[in-house]
Amino acid sequence: MTRANPASLAHRNEEWRQIGRALTALAAVAVLAGCEDKNTFVAPPPPKVDVATPVQRPVTRYIEATGNTAPIKNVDLVARVQGFLQSIDYQDGAFVKQGTQLFTIEPETYKLKLEQAQAAEAGAQASLKQAEADFKRQSDLVQRQAVSQATLDSSTSTRDNAQANLQQAQANTKLAEVNYGYTKVSAPFDGVVSAHLVSIGELVGVSSPTQLATIVAMDPIYVNFTVNEQDVLRIRAEAARRGLTGADLKQFPIQIGLQTETGYPHEGRLDYVAPTITQSTGTLAVRGLVPNDKRVLLPGYFVRVRVPFSQEKDSLLVPDTALGSDQGGRYLLVVNGDNIVEQRKVQIGPVDNGLRVIESGLKPDDRVVIAGLLRVIPGQKIDPQQAKIGQPQASAK
Repeated sequence: MTRANPASLAHRNEEWRQIGRALTALAAVAVLAGCEDKNTFVAPPPPKVDVATPVQRPVTRYIEATGNTAPIKNVDLVARVQGFLQSIDYQDGAFVKQGTQLFTIEPETYKLKLEQAQAAEAGAQASLKQAEADFKRQSDLVQRQAVSQATLDSSTSTRDNAQANLQQAQANTKLAEVNYGYTKVSAPFDGVVSAHLVSIGELVGVSSPTQLATIVAMDPIYVNFTVNEQDVLRIRAEAARRGLTGADLKQFPIQIGLQTETGYPHEGRLDYVAPTITQSTGTLAVRGLVPNDKRVLLPGYFVRVRVPFSQEKDSLLVPDTALGSDQGGRYLLVVNGDNIVEQRKVQIGPVDNGLRVIESGLKPDDRVVIAGLLRVIPGQKIDPQQAKIGQPQASAK
């Protein structure tokens, strides 16, 4: 049996390893050669982004504020005479007309006092009539020298005293009539009466007037709010431009909306403007008057208020979502003629029908990025997809 030489075996194994390394190298070269053409870098296409020119239309400028409603009349009904409350003649919280009887306070006593005063007045009239007749007789007798002048003077004094007594009796009668009228408490104007504060049989008006209830006028209703100094200057400048006087400003319409309402469904007009600005707050007190025949507005409500003061014919508007912000303020992304995105600083105005007014920094023919803002950066080239603001858009993919 022949045994292999160990040296020969080692030499043969080394040859096989060299052959394996050579084959591996050739395979790698082949692979690299086959991939060389496919590994060339190709730039991605520009992203497709929706752009649109700003909407151009007339916009009414408003002064917006938060105010509160208040009644134009709010009166405490009180007992002006002393007595026991005899009846309550209304339902708590009811709407009543002017002159409606609400309370009755023990009228019998004051009716008797009135009758007593009327009787005293009738007696004073009779005494005056007799005194005048006596005065006339004494005057005739003096002329015939049948009585002395002293008798005439006495008759004159009696007549004058009778006249004074009659005047006093007439005043007492009027006073008794007034007090008797106070026994019936009536509504001084149309309004809603609060719950009664006293009960039937309770003694009222003993040492001071006793409050019985409160009546509140609901239609129309006041709306109080304040305007800051900057808005005051804007309004005065607009009024000067239009040649309006202070009286004309009071005819400006105002629009009111409750916190739960959409828009401003209630309309009225300005009623009062304070003559001075409050220095501590830098605001001007303003009051509006709003019809409230359905009594939707209750006194004490917080309401949204806006006052139209000017109208611009050609304002530029864009969606609020197209605006960005940084430390420098608000900006828009605008596409130039080479389809390169630019960042444009703008001054914004109010929202009008869902679109934001752009005060400055934008031109009517600028193409504004309105969708796909997260896919673009300033200086990047894009593939603009023309869209239209104000209509539902499907964002470009």
